Parts: sequence; structure tokens; C-alpha cells
Amino acid sequence: MHATPSSALPVGRGLLYVTLAATAWGTAGAAAALLYRGSGLGPLALTFWRTFGRLVLLLAVRALLRRRSGTVAVPTPAPYEPLRRRLPRIVMTGVALAVFQAAYFAAVEATGLAVGTVVTMGAGPVLIAIGARVTMSERLGAGGVLAVAGALAGLAVLVLGGDGGAAVRPAGIGYALLSAAGCAAMTLTTRRLGKGGGSDPYASTVSAFAVGALCLLPLAAVEGLWPQAHDLGRSLWLLAYIAAVPTALAYGLYFAGLAAVRAATASVISLIEPVSAAAIAVLFLGERLTMATAIGTGVLLTAVAALAVTEARGAVTAARPAAPVAG
Repeated sequence: MHATPSSALPVGRGLLYVTLAATAWGTAGAAAALLYRGSGLGPLALTFWRTFGRLVLLLAVRALLRRRSGTVAVPTPAPYEPLRRRLPRIVMTGVALAVFQAAYFAAVEATGLAVGTVVTMGAGPVLIAIGARVTMSERLGAGGVLAVAGALAGLAVLVLGGDGGAAVRPAGIGYALLSAAGCAAMTLTTRRLGKGGGSDPYASTVSAFAVGALCLLPLAAVEGLWPQAHDLGRSLWLLAYIAAVPTALAYGLYFAGLAAVRAATASVISLIEPVSAAAIAVLFLGERLTMATAIGTGVLLTAVAALAVTEARGAVTAARPAAPVAG
């Protein structure tokens, strides 16, 4: 058992953290599906409470850590970052975060947990790879192009192959693709505008969730912000679970694990999320998957795994020192 040079966390524990995070993410859609059955909440209200709950927990944890370390102790401030550079990233990340989560919950409502999660998680890395190629001139390479083509083929089989066993509905697929686009926009914005460094990750995260909650609040109010009085206790417990476990805890574990695990490895492990979501949907929510849907899911997730492996190889090749030229 060893740790990466940049982290004291053992690699084995980092892998465990990322695995637990991906598994927890897979339960968020299941909790949302249960909420749809009795709370009267829609996707926008549900996303608002998830985002707002995450924001409250972030602030509470920061306050607790400051109190335990002493009220006088103040963390070392991050290097100054001009507002004109920081503000666009915060606003764009917050809006993309709101779209990503709200569209995902809408996809779960429209087309079911299994299909909604698989399409969202499968299309996200593909859109990120294409977006990075278009906006930042990052090369895909032959392996990357084949992986993207395979993912698109799997998505096509998944969408066109439903024969009624699985609830593959066009509106739900559209919401899932919109969610994946929001995830890609959030990732690319962070990478493109944060390349220069100098930003405070905690402050950026809090600000992004605050922007997302403010964007969602008026829309959620129109949709219906409060759960119905019937089964109110159950609804509140599910909302608290979504905010605490697959949001606050899972993201904390994931980012802690990234300190010891390569990003490409974490991307492959994150495929546990759609697999666990599909298993929960079939075993506990009564959803059924057709053979064509299962094949499309397998092709899509395999292509995404291949894309992550290709990215890892490309990073290793780029970091390898050039061979000396003979005189």
C-alpha cells in the first residue's frame, strides 16, 4: 500500500473513497424516484433542495472546522484572483450545475432511473471530450475517436432498441442529454477559466452552489417548493438523505480520493454509479430492461471506460521526457 507523491492518503483508501462515492451517487436517483411517488415535488424543487442543502452543509462543516481548530485561527488565504476573472467562472459553473442536476432528475422522472442515469453518465464524458477538442484544441487521438464513436453507437442502440420493456422515452433521453451537456459545460468551464490557478476551491464551490440555488429558487417556487403534508416525514427524510449522502458526503469522498487516485482511474470507477442505479431500479423500483437496452448500456459504458483509459495513456505519453537526439 502506498501513496502518491502529492498525497499522504494511501492509494487503496483513495480507491475505496471513489468507489463509495460512485455507489452513493447511484442512490440519488432512486431517492428522487421515491419522492416523486408521494411528495408532490418536481425535478426543479428537488434540485433546489439538494443544492441548498449541500450549500448549508458546506458552510456548517467549514464553521465546525474553524471552531475545532480555534476561533482565532484563520486558513491561509488563496492567492488573489481578480473579480472579472472569478465572477464569470462562478456564474457559469453555478448555472451549469443547476442544469446538470435538474435535467438529471427530470430524466429520472420521465424515462426511469436506469435509462436516465446510464444516458447521463455515458454521454457526459463524450461531450467533455468533444468540447475539449473544440474549445481547447485537446487532441482525441485514434483511440479517443473510436471510443467516442462506440459511445454514440451504444447510445443509439439504447435509444432505438427499447421495445416497451424499459421506459425509453424521447423526452427522458432529451433531459438526460441536457444533463450531460450541463455536466460537460461545468467541467470545461472549470478547466478553461481555472487554468491559471490562484483560485480558492472551497470558495469557488460554495459560490457555485449559491448561484445554482438562486437560479433554481424562482423556478422551483413556480413548480411547487414544499412537499405535500401527506407523508411529510418520509419526504423530509429522503430530502435530507439526498442532500447529505449522495451530495455532501459523496462529493467529499470523491475529491478526497482524487488526491491519491488518477483522474482517469476515478472516471472508470465512477461507472459504478449507472450500474448501481440500474441494479436498484430493477431490484427495488420495478423497472425492466430489454435485451437491446442492456446491450446498448454495455456498449456505452465500455466505450466510456475506453475513453478514460485512452486519456490516461495520453497523459502518460505527454508527461514522458523526450528521447535524446543522437548527435
